[in-house]
Amino acid sequence: MMTLRTRLLGSDDLSDLVSLETASFTGDQLSRRSLQRLLKRPNALFVGVEEEGAGQGLLGYALVLLRTGTSLARLYSLAVGPTARGRGAGRALLAAAEAAAVDQGASAMRLEVRPDNAAAITLYKSSGYSEFAVYQGYYEDLSDALRLSKPLLVDTNRVSSRVPLYHQTLEFTCGSACLMMAMHALDSRQPMTRSHEIRLWREATTIFMASGHGGCGPHGLALAAHRRGFEAEIYVSDDGPLFVEGVRDPAKKEVLRVVHQDFQIACLEADIPVHKRSLGADDVSRFVASGAIPIVLISQYRIWREKVPHWVVVAAVDDHCIHVNDPDVDLAEETSSSLECLRLPIPRRDFQAMARYGRSRLRAAVVIRRATF
Repeated sequence: MMTLRTRLLGSDDLSDLVSLETASFTGDQLSRRSLQRLLKRPNALFVGVEEEGAGQGLLGYALVLLRTGTSLARLYSLAVGPTARGRGAGRALLAAAEAAAVDQGASAMRLEVRPDNAAAITLYKSSGYSEFAVYQGYYEDLSDALRLSKPLLVDTNRVSSRVPLYHQTLEFTCGSACLMMAMHALDSRQPMTRSHEIRLWREATTIFMASGHGGCGPHGLALAAHRRGFEAEIYVSDDGPLFVEGVRDPAKKEVLRVVHQDFQIACLEADIPVHKRSLGADDVSRFVASGAIPIVLISQYRIWREKVPHWVVVAAVDDHCIHVNDPDVDLAEETSSSLECLRLPIPRRDFQAMARYGRSRLRAAVVIRRATF
């Protein structure tokens, strides 16, 4: 009986990885250059399996990608050479990949698999993975991919959510995209279209940012929801014009002040509650349990290493994480998948640090719920 040993891989294993990739896949292969680049990335974990004492090189490998700023891991690739199939190498690799992800703080693993790969699907489902979505036209030959997920912590419950995923189509429409997701979750008649995304942005925009078009402010988002028959309340740490610290032009600062003042008056006239305090993880949990949907301002630095404000919508909560839908995804990134932005798990301990922006540590959130009459 073959005794298997797993280990973390490094740059010295590049040639074996290239050989395995060529032997295991006829399409959608990672090139030597791609593997070399991934081996240098701090958020990429390579795990290999080999026969104890055989000296025959790698029998298979798994590649796990860690999502910065979250506790989500993605099994990007799992390859077992032809001579090792049916001998437990795949299961050993999967278990080692999960353990390596947990060691790096991951609480959930996601993966894609072809619908016709019966052996892999059996392995994943027998190991505790469940299907949560289908990615259409994912593979090189335009075959669909099944999306599977598994909680990696023993006491983590599987999370489900009614909040759909919508990808913003412009770099400054994250707020309106989040509002669309929240409103559609509460009322499926609410559209999720590009024209509606832009219309909502026009209603909620602050006009200017540090550069380019302004994003959405909490007051504008709350008013847009209110106009469509939803209840909304605002949590914000600052009374003054928001996002003004990065704007240098005095004329633009004055426009921001006028727009903000107009939003404040409109919220007062609409009886929209405005609370001058931040929204904590316990508050978010309480709102979600009551059926409301929070939209929260975060700093993108902790996820994308970009110092810009960004809106996300809370899709679910559990004992460990706040799960958010992120409308922003870079599909040009080689290892990106749009569904990585669906129910991103943010550790509760990190939520407070992430949910603030700029030198002033601005905190802002809008809570949307169905209207009660």
